[in-house]
Amino acid sequence: MLYELVNFSDQLGPLNVFRYITFRTGGAIFTALIFVLLFGPGIIDLLRVRQGKGQPIREDGPQSHLAKRGTPTMGGLMILSSVLVSTLLWANLQNMYVWIVLAVTLTFGLIGFYDDYLKVTKQTASGFSGRVRLGVELAVAGLATYGFTLLAKPEFATSLTVPFFKDLLIDLGPFFVLLGILVIAGAGNAVNLTDGLDGLAIVPVMIAAATFGLIAYLSGNFKFASYLQIHFVEGTGELAIVCGALIGAGLGFLWFNAPPAMIFMGDTGSLALGGALGSIAVATKHEIVLAIVGGLFVLETLSVIIQVASFKLTGKRVFRMAPLHHHFEQKGWQESTVVVRFWIISVVLALIGLATLKLR
Repeated sequence: MLYELVNFSDQLGPLNVFRYITFRTGGAIFTALIFVLLFGPGIIDLLRVRQGKGQPIREDGPQSHLAKRGTPTMGGLMILSSVLVSTLLWANLQNMYVWIVLAVTLTFGLIGFYDDYLKVTKQTASGFSGRVRLGVELAVAGLATYGFTLLAKPEFATSLTVPFFKDLLIDLGPFFVLLGILVIAGAGNAVNLTDGLDGLAIVPVMIAAATFGLIAYLSGNFKFASYLQIHFVEGTGELAIVCGALIGAGLGFLWFNAPPAMIFMGDTGSLALGGALGSIAVATKHEIVLAIVGGLFVLETLSVIIQVASFKLTGKRVFRMAPLHHHFEQKGWQESTVVVRFWIISVVLALIGLATLKLR
């Protein structure tokens, strides 16, 4: 919206600043942060009144979590609303990459919202049918990936780029859509599994968003992409604004989600945030880098898969409890210790992911 002010820069020179992605990304961060801080308390009060008993706490989970009963969920609503407002205000709305990523984010958010709604109203830890939920996620991810292939250059529209190799492209043809589905839906559910402790998921999401904001900016700039020998994907620079909005909204949410949390993001937020990161990774042709930068989410997901497979095959558990953060809680780590150490891991993984831009 504000981007359109560049059309009047001939009459008023200072308006030319809205042409720069870096300036508008900063504006998106600030706008999303202020939005959450201003409207967050009202949203929390409304959700507390509407939900009554708040998010159901698993009886088979860590006993320390039972003290969190009554904490409202669906905090993802404040994240999604601020991301939407901030992106619409600062991004170039003629850019289709922005609209596709927003569509994935909001659709995944709606899926999560419905799941949270059923949990709250029925006071159960399980929402609606997992198969139906996954089916909708796969369909949305497939449509988004197909849209990205139409926007990208034909020579690598359906190709997988490999970090550390500047010229290595693996053309997957129509199977690229399957890869995109795996990345987007997988990222959504991976963040969802990680969201189990106060502040645990939102900071790694912000770290990943900051990393991919830089990647999007560099990939969408011909000069920088040529210098770093990464693939130039025209138009993806605008996704830096979306990443900025995610960072600002995340900072605002953390204000209320810091231990002890006043609100949980719920599936409404975790699914949406993961879907956003996954779709940005596919759009910028950095799918493998997402697995590195979001390695914490991957580890959390693998811990669940390993735990379930081991129990079904041998009747024994590998971890004391899955996902991984619960395992360390059961070993006696304090919740704050688990959270901060996982944040540190996320920072290290982000630095490794950024290193792939130059080590080619």
